Amino acid sequence: MRQGFDNNRYIELQAANIRKRIAQFGGKLYLEFGGKLFDDNHAARVLPGFEPDAKFRMLESLREDVEIVIAINANHIEKAKMRGDLGITYDEDVLRLIDVFRSRGFHVGSVVLTQYANQPAADAYRRRLAQLGITCRLHYPIPGYPHDIERIVSDEGYGRNDYIETTRPLVVVTAPGPGSGKLATCLSQLYHEHRRGVKAGYAKYETFPVWNLPLNHPVNIAYEAATADLDDSNIIDPFHLEAHGETTVNYNRDVEAFPVLRAMMERIMGSSPYQSPTDMGVNMVGFAITDDEACREAARMEIVRRFFDAAVRFRRTGADEEQLERLRSIMQKAGVDENLSPARAAALRKEEATGGPAGAMVLPDGRVVTGKTGDLLGAASALLMNALKAVTGVDDDLPVIRDTAIEPICTLKTEHLNSANRRLHSDETLIALSISSATDPVAARVIGGLDQLRGCDAFFSVIISAADEALYRRLGINVCCEPKYERVSLYHK
Repeated sequence: MRQGFDNNRYIELQAANIRKRIAQFGGKLYLEFGGKLFDDNHAARVLPGFEPDAKFRMLESLREDVEIVIAINANHIEKAKMRGDLGITYDEDVLRLIDVFRSRGFHVGSVVLTQYANQPAADAYRRRLAQLGITCRLHYPIPGYPHDIERIVSDEGYGRNDYIETTRPLVVVTAPGPGSGKLATCLSQLYHEHRRGVKAGYAKYETFPVWNLPLNHPVNIAYEAATADLDDSNIIDPFHLEAHGETTVNYNRDVEAFPVLRAMMERIMGSSPYQSPTDMGVNMVGFAITDDEACREAARMEIVRRFFDAAVRFRRTGADEEQLERLRSIMQKAGVDENLSPARAAALRKEEATGGPAGAMVLPDGRVVTGKTGDLLGAASALLMNALKAVTGVDDDLPVIRDTAIEPICTLKTEHLNSANRRLHSDETLIALSISSATDPVAARVIGGLDQLRGCDAFFSVIISAADEALYRRLGINVCCEPKYERVSLYHK
């Protein structure tokens, strides 16, 4: 795949910039971590060369100076708010995050329950954390937040919150998702630190929008597509332009909140160290782009993917039509449409020629392969097999899965698991291929090509099953579907 981003340079620049911020504030920095700390697949898709765990690796270079604080909104615990990408609740994700951090040698200091108001589920979670030996602190709702600054920055506001004891110079405040109270946690800590005579500062770690790329650069527009459900928009930072005479990009919510945030910092610290929301950010992404056109191309593809994701979601649920129309407008702003990927045209042509569901994939060398629904394999399985054969140089007509591996799975599905569909899903197909590879070197060669499909784009003429979509995503293949079902019915499993 064409690369456009220097991951190692990014890690080096980002770590150096954070060290500089720590020194700026006398040796203590509260760093609000926005976005995904690891598994940042959006960044990897729009900045080819960016590793999904780049931010985590950057923190590892500072590990001895880092302490982790995880914030979770007590209301999210009460409502059992879910992470859509993982299918787990926010409170479970906090435990997952702690395990991940500890497994990589990081010190997790505390979990802070924000907006705590004696919610029964939050109290139960506190007891669970105590049983697990995890320190838990409480932060409370503040009447008039965020505009009543006199109350907020007082003993009745931040002063009521538990002080979180920290021992490292860099305190990373992260969370399982948005709305968890990361910023309020950082500012509350600044209030307590300054009351104790401890010098400390605040900064924000964001990846998007990229402040030193043009406002309508596809990478920044792709961020708008990714946050279409939040109705975010990129704008020129007027505070930065006024203070520094430099045009930079930020997003609307940070710009809108900055006057209040600046007033809070002035009240806490005596003066604000920042003159604009851009000043607050630590973001060196723009300096690590090595091929701007490659990133533009990748970002345009991501915008179209977001559109199809929303179109399929609307077809499944009938909800979020406004989000779909917003994404259509974002596509127009980026100068792209539904036909950007050649895989779509190829999949639709294959469906028209065969009369059944079909798929197509763009391989790393630009070739497009197709697959169709057959007697034993669904379209997703057939496409995966044809793509693997193509990247490993195996003849398309050569069978590499033995019938003795396929038939028992088909029998299991129909006779024992009561499935009406005997065709193999893509995960079942890989199991059958693995069984064949034990005795067939060609099958072993084909399955060895899986890593070559990472980052490829696949398109299907119908909405594929959740099992097939999940397998493709685990393999790192980008999936889009035409927003229609194979069958005309009201219920689709």
